[in-house]
Amino acid sequence: MEGLKWLYPGLKIKRWLLLAALGLFLLVSGLTLIMGVTLLASAEQGVTWFILHTLGRLGSPLFSGILTSCLGLLLMLYGVQRLAGSVFNVLLPGNVDNPWKVFYRRRYLSRGPHIVAIGGGTGLAVLLRGLKNYTCNLTAIVTVADDGGSSGILRQELKIPPPGDIRNCLVALADTESLMEDLFNYRFQQGEGLAGHSLGNLLLAAMTDMAGDFERAIQELARVLAVGGQVIPSTTSYVVLGAEMADGTTVLGESNIPRAGKRIKRVFLEPPSCRPPAAALEAIARADAIIIGPGSLYTSVLPNLLVRGLVEALRRARAPVFYVCNIMTQPGETDGYTVADHLQAIIDHCGPGLIDVVIAHRGPISRRSLRRYGEQGARPVLINGPAVARLGVELRTGWLVDETHLVRHHPQRLAALIMDALYSRHSPGRQRFSFLIREKFRNLGV
Repeated sequence: MEGLKWLYPGLKIKRWLLLAALGLFLLVSGLTLIMGVTLLASAEQGVTWFILHTLGRLGSPLFSGILTSCLGLLLMLYGVQRLAGSVFNVLLPGNVDNPWKVFYRRRYLSRGPHIVAIGGGTGLAVLLRGLKNYTCNLTAIVTVADDGGSSGILRQELKIPPPGDIRNCLVALADTESLMEDLFNYRFQQGEGLAGHSLGNLLLAAMTDMAGDFERAIQELARVLAVGGQVIPSTTSYVVLGAEMADGTTVLGESNIPRAGKRIKRVFLEPPSCRPPAAALEAIARADAIIIGPGSLYTSVLPNLLVRGLVEALRRARAPVFYVCNIMTQPGETDGYTVADHLQAIIDHCGPGLIDVVIAHRGPISRRSLRRYGEQGARPVLINGPAVARLGVELRTGWLVDETHLVRHHPQRLAALIMDALYSRHSPGRQRFSFLIREKFRNLGV
C-alpha cells in the first residue's frame, strides 16, 4: 500500500505518469498501423479507427502510423522528463537545473576506481574536487595535527581532533559544493567566543558532542551533505606534531614549526603510539590507487605517515602509490627543495620503496605570481629528473598550475593526469577507453 502514496493529490506525479502512459499507448497504436497487426484488441481498434478517420485524409495508413508513433514518443518522453523533474525537485533541491549530473555522479561514477587520498590543508581538498569527477569511491585520510586558528582553539578547549581540514574535505566532496562551501567556510567576525570560528568547525564540534565520537560525527555530517565518498581522520588520538631541527633544537606544535625559520631534520608525533582507525586501513587495503599530497610536506603530509601502522598498510596494499609534489616551496619548511628533495624527506621518514609515481608541475608561472611569492621567500619547486630516477620513482609531469587566487594545483588537470597515469599502468586498453569516456562526459559538463 505504500506505493499508492505516489498517487496522492498534489504530488505532481499522476499527470505526468498518465501523459507518459498515453504517449506509450499512441506509440504502440502507431506501430500497429505501420505493421498491420493488432496487439491491444478493442481499445486499440477504436484508437486505430479514430486515427484513420482523422489523419487518414493526410495520407496512407503508413503515414498515419508514423505520425502517431512520433506523437506518442514525444508525449512519452516529455511525461517521463517532467515526472523525473518532479521527483528530483523534492529529493535533490538545489540541483534541479541539471538532475542528470547528479544521476551520473551517483550511478556511473560508482563504478569508478577506489582511490585513497592522504594529506591535509587546502591541497587535499583541491585534489578531491578534481577526482570526484571520475569516481565517487573516494576516501580522504586527513591529518589531525593542526593546532592553529579556529581548529586549534576547538582542539584545545573541547579536546577533539582539529576539524578544519576535515571540513575542507567534506565541502570538496559535497554535491552542493558552491553553496555549502560558502556556508561551512563562513567565519564569524563578531561575538565573544565566536569571532574567528568557521561555521563548519562549530558544526563538527557540535556533532562530535552529540554523537560522542569524532568519526561518527564526520559520518553524520557527510550524510547531511550527500558526500560522494568518505573522510577519515588519520588518527583519533590527541596528537602533537614536533620537529627536530638541523641545529639539534626541538619545536612542538604544527603552527610553530614553519615560524622557527630553521631547516627541518625530521618530524615526529606525540604520542608515537597513536593508531589509525580501522576504516582507514580497510580503505587502503581495497584501494586501486593511493595518492599522497599535495600539501605542506612536514606539517600536512608526513604527519599522516607517522601514525603507527599506516605506512605498513601502504606497503601491503596492491595499489600504486602516487605522491603529488607542491608547485612552490614553503618558507620555513622546504626552502630550496627540489622534487627529489621532497621524495628524499619521505624516504628518510618512511624508508625507500613507498612511492611508485611522483606527480610534478612543469610549465610557466606568471611573473606576477613569482614576484608575490618571491617576496615571501617561496620559489617554484624544480624538477631534477635524474635525481628522481635514482630514487627509483617514476616521474609524471604536466601543466598543473591554477593562479586564480593563489598558486595551487588545478583540480581538473591534476585529476586528469593522475587518472591517465593510473589507467595506463593497469591497462592501456579497456580501462583507458573508460577513462577517455569519463573525460568526454566531464568536458561536456555532465
